[in-house]
Amino acid sequence: MAIVDDLTTQITEAQKSRDAERRDALRLIRDAIQKEIKDASDGAEVDQLAILRRERKRRLQSAEIYAENGRDDLAAAEQSEADLIDTFLPKQLDEAALSALVDQAIVDTGATSKRDMGAVMKAVMAAADGQAEGKTVSMLVGQKRS
Repeated sequence: MAIVDDLTTQITEAQKSRDAERRDALRLIRDAIQKEIKDASDGAEVDQLAILRRERKRRLQSAEIYAENGRDDLAAAEQSEADLIDTFLPKQLDEAALSALVDQAIVDTGATSKRDMGAVMKAVMAAADGQAEGKTVSMLVGQKRS
């Protein structure tokens, strides 16, 4: 619940500073997390970071679609919300650290061909512990295996 509490605190601060855009964006994020918590069956643990990652991904996809269709104002708003969500997510690993994880995973899994890419991906994603996007990891693994 720490993320929800942090969001609530920031919503209050945004209200006090009369920052309606930030307040509304924070509310949307908090509401998405609270909905998942409410929908969870029998008090099952909810991965709040996974929810934040999913919401961020949705915002980035929407921003891309809006930009393609010439709606730069809406694209900027979606990008702004994605950037706001980023502040609640763990810092992403830089490419050098991620490349080192990929190299280590290749050694650990004994991967020798593209067929082994799934095992390498799984190992890297586990080692990165949410600090890397699957798309980036997949690209790096593909480069190492080619």
